[in-house]
Amino acid sequence: MNPEETCFVCRKHRGELEMPGGVVYEDDFVYVSHGTMKPDGLTYPGIFFVEPKRHVPTMAELTRPESERIGWLASVVARALVREGAERSYLEVLGHHVPHLHVWIVPRYSNTPAKYFGIRVLEWESGPRKSWQEIAELCGRVSSYVRNEVAA
Repeated sequence: MNPEETCFVCRKHRGELEMPGGVVYEDDFVYVSHGTMKPDGLTYPGIFFVEPKRHVPTMAELTRPESERIGWLASVVARALVREGAERSYLEVLGHHVPHLHVWIVPRYSNTPAKYFGIRVLEWESGPRKSWQEIAELCGRVSSYVRNEVAA
């Protein structure tokens, strides 16, 4: 079986999986979306993924246009998160669970304890959590900001 057929990220890009807020931005090279929801229907607000549309497992396989677009859009999303109250954002590339490159943009808000900076924020049990609707509203605002930057 072709890995793209079962890849979680590829399935998301094809619209087979519903994501909170839907597609934040998409073009020929990249796809931007918010992270998935927890089983309780709440999730940490502002964790976005910037992913190549092409199925590639690591940064090493990216073409120059893909690399440039991913890097630039990651910075645009990080700026949008500052407008939404984040002090800063961390970029992380993991990839040991899903063999399709996905760049995490993880915001840090003012009350985040240092031990939960970056991806460790997911371990912060008392951290902020938002509902599907609240995440969809955030995605709408971030999407608007990204589209304005792309058009500029």
